[in-house]
Amino acid sequence: MTTDKDLPLREDIRLLGRLLGDTVRDQLGAASFELVERIRQHSVRFRRDDDASARRELEATLDALARDQTNAVARAFSFFSILSNIAEDQHHIRRSRAHLLAGSPPKAGSLAHAVEAAFAAGLQAADLAAFFDDALISPVLTAHPTEVHRKSILNCQTAIAQLLDQRDRMALTPEEAAANEEALRRAVLTLWQTRMLRTTKLSVIDEVNNGLSYFESTFLRELPHLYAGIEDSLAAHDGAWAALELPSFLAVGSWIGGDRDGNPFVTAEVLKQALAHQAALALEFYLAEVRTLASQLTLSLMHVSASDALLSLAAAGEATPHSGDEPYRLALSGIHGRLAATYRALLGREPVGAGRAASQAYGCAQELADDLEGIHRSLLTNGSAALARGQLRRLRRAVATFGFHLAPIDLRQNSEVFERVVAEILEVARPGTGYAALDEEGRIALLLEELATARPLASPFVHYSEETTGELAIFRAARAAHLRYGVAALPNFIISKTDGVSDMLELAVLLKEAGILRPLEGALDANVVPLFETIGDLQAAPATMERLFSLAPYTRLLASRGRTQEVMLGYSDSNKDGGFLTSGWELYKAEIELVKVFREHGVKLRLFHGRGGSVGRGGGPSYQAILAQPGGAVQGQIRLTEQGEVIAAKYANPEVGRRNLEVLVAATLEATLISGDAPAPRGEFIEAMQGLSDAAFRAYRALVYETQGFEKYFWESTVISEIAELNIGSRPASRKKSQAIEDLRAIPWVFSWAQCRLMLPGWYGFGAAVEAFLAERGEAEGMALLQAMHRQWPFFATQLSNMDMVLAKSDIAIASRYAALVKDERLREAIFGRIRAEHASSVAALLKITEQAELLDANPLLKRSIRNRFPYLDPLNHVQVEMLHRYREGHQDERIRQGIHISINGIAAGLRNSG
Repeated sequence: MTTDKDLPLREDIRLLGRLLGDTVRDQLGAASFELVERIRQHSVRFRRDDDASARRELEATLDALARDQTNAVARAFSFFSILSNIAEDQHHIRRSRAHLLAGSPPKAGSLAHAVEAAFAAGLQAADLAAFFDDALISPVLTAHPTEVHRKSILNCQTAIAQLLDQRDRMALTPEEAAANEEALRRAVLTLWQTRMLRTTKLSVIDEVNNGLSYFESTFLRELPHLYAGIEDSLAAHDGAWAALELPSFLAVGSWIGGDRDGNPFVTAEVLKQALAHQAALALEFYLAEVRTLASQLTLSLMHVSASDALLSLAAAGEATPHSGDEPYRLALSGIHGRLAATYRALLGREPVGAGRAASQAYGCAQELADDLEGIHRSLLTNGSAALARGQLRRLRRAVATFGFHLAPIDLRQNSEVFERVVAEILEVARPGTGYAALDEEGRIALLLEELATARPLASPFVHYSEETTGELAIFRAARAAHLRYGVAALPNFIISKTDGVSDMLELAVLLKEAGILRPLEGALDANVVPLFETIGDLQAAPATMERLFSLAPYTRLLASRGRTQEVMLGYSDSNKDGGFLTSGWELYKAEIELVKVFREHGVKLRLFHGRGGSVGRGGGPSYQAILAQPGGAVQGQIRLTEQGEVIAAKYANPEVGRRNLEVLVAATLEATLISGDAPAPRGEFIEAMQGLSDAAFRAYRALVYETQGFEKYFWESTVISEIAELNIGSRPASRKKSQAIEDLRAIPWVFSWAQCRLMLPGWYGFGAAVEAFLAERGEAEGMALLQAMHRQWPFFATQLSNMDMVLAKSDIAIASRYAALVKDERLREAIFGRIRAEHASSVAALLKITEQAELLDANPLLKRSIRNRFPYLDPLNHVQVEMLHRYREGHQDERIRQGIHISINGIAAGLRNSG
């Protein structure tokens, strides 16, 4: 008898749907409940049975909604989507546990699978040890605001998820089951009664605190758990590793509070606050853990011995009449007192449950780590190794990973700003320099001259422009942070829109001004990271780095960074610039050429992938994306951005969060040790891909940048105007006050297309490219080659897999309703007609190349997910279109505006990776 593995998922969805329906009936009345239920039934019939009459009935019902009904329907279906997501996440956990309980072979993406694959490939334990010694894996949370849900809503989701998990993990008595369902009912009611929309715009510090919530719920606890799992897994393969402690190679970074590119609200004061908030969370966590540990390690000298180092630590503790013979407890009391003193020293206020005021603060996190190491070694030496493997092990790992700074913050700014600042301070210090008028070689020569001397350029007695004053303040704040929290607190300075060597040297000069770069010592305390974003900048990236490495003063500084150079690649802007296919290909080619340049100069390459949540911004499954990198691009070190609603999807649930972190480690290990020296793709593959890219680029540019009226079409047929009004972040939607596509940020660009179910940035141009390719090569020969590329080339397969997902989430019929919002009928028909034709062509080409009968045939789990969620998503789109029509016709009732914003939330939740 075959077990229906998805039955528990359907049961959870039914349960949560029933509780939400009951809530709607209780809160809004029977008529509203019946209306919502009728819409749901029509939508389910249409989606699951392809019932055309159901679609007509659905549209007729939705079009006839009264103003007061639209918000209720939008809220109901938004929460249906949210609850469906919770059930789906819980099902992933359920299935993972079922595999582990059954002793199934490790699944791809798990560390156990990666380690087994490494040994099967002939690697030895020493190879794995060397990998971990040199590894650096860092997901980086960014402040990009496509996370539209308030933290209060996320808290409600967490409560519901925990109650579902409780039902899974234990056999409940009838009384317990009833209590659990009652608690679920209360949690769903709380969700319904919690305001979905923000009433005010987020500040940067609000964004910082939202980001910190993931450290509190997931990272502080799950990262130590993951490290322990990795160490135990390796020990199971080789007993010699039983005492192994891995270096802290996995760190979660942040841009929140440090990303100034286009965000005037990130100031030196905001950076100081962000660092202080992070330090407070780390120290409060350590204080609580040390208190708990002290209550556990009540070992008496009557029964256990202690090392001299431990007894020395205990002497600093605060003894009571009952704890004089409990040295471990006393040692932890002393540690707690020093932590409390550290809190006071760093933050200038008293922590909760402070220790003795006379305690000496720790000078750095390593001193705390050394004290905990003393406890660890004493336990090992004196027969208490099992105790060392408990909470103490996790606390020691947390301190090694998070230090006193919690998360390394990257500082990012646009190259144009650095250029203006350097030009101004040079002109003041050396009048007549005329830096801005110099060519690239002239700038390089002048900047190298400045980097050869320790003499500062900026003077505290000169009044500079507001921009320059603000930038200099940021760099000084960064230096102060290095002294206060350690250099790990601010390790990276990133230059957006890098297009030449002078961009990097300008940053170096500003770092020198703050003392972060010290020319006489040849020392650099942070990484200078170029960000190549546009198609042109990606194409020029290898030559830019070649020129940089030819400069002896720079390579001398690089020696102080272990001859490791980080390079960031921008997926979002390159996609907006050249389209999905060309962006992916130019990124891939840039990586190949960068690997060559770095090898020739003996410099280690670390790539930082600026991926968004959506495919249109480089998103997609991280495991496949890392394995699809060209040979040599993943050298044990990788950083990648985590953005928007993807952060919540990946890390709000602690267990799901740990699984996603494990995937990053497994993929990096496999890409480095197993496929790291994979040969370059076949020449005919490269030639074919170049042809496809050229044709796709022409098609994309012709539509987006060369079609008269396209900007007007975009602003009228999507919710971009309404998104710009949403209080979902501190950053403006456009870099300038214009409606030009060039000035629009990639995030709202992609987010808007997702809302109207077109997902255009994730596929447009592919159909035209394949048609042109087949016309040139011949139908049979050309298709055979494309199918071979799909089967044999991970890069091409990953590109098509991501496009498969995007096209499956699109709906051309729903998109046509958004197109109807465009008032100019001729413009509407001209542009949407092209989009519709290209969509059909792209779907047909994808299916033929991947040899599928339907989209997502190769990904049944995602296909199931879409089937479950779309009946709740379709009504939201229909309601949104109707409200947009009313709002733009002048019915600007606050309830309609709120309804539009509620529908934006719900659609984003249903699509999951739309931003």
